[in-house]
Amino acid sequence: MTRALSQDLRSRVIAAVDGGLSCNAAAERFGIAVSSAIRWVHAWRVEGRVTALPQGGDLRSHHIEVYRDVILAAIDADVDITLIELSELLHRKHEAAFAPSTVWRFLDRHDLTFKKNSARQRAAAPRRRRSPASLVRRTA
Repeated sequence: MTRALSQDLRSRVIAAVDGGLSCNAAAERFGIAVSSAIRWVHAWRVEGRVTALPQGGDLRSHHIEVYRDVILAAIDADVDITLIELSELLHRKHEAAFAPSTVWRFLDRHDLTFKKNSARQRAAAPRRRRSPASLVRRTA
């Protein structure tokens, strides 16, 4: 991802356009794209903003916060519910489409992590080591 050009350059381009230069001439003079000069001058004239907006970050995962009570109730009802099942539940009952990864980020933000059940781990078959006798080479 690219990063914003310097604030000093942005201020100089805006000052040059304010001083009478066109956006095209200012862009050529300072070695930037014409579209950047046009956007910067537009933001300055319309919004009064001369600084760059913040880049990146998660802009949409806060939408799932509306369904917080629904998700928590589903987890209380079935502690073994999967992320995919939570996602499908939201889609089916509320027509809200969220990827399982968004549900995971929601749970992570609220410190709701699921650990594997220790009873399941005990019920699993133990790993078996080879006996030392089976490791001895047979000679023919």
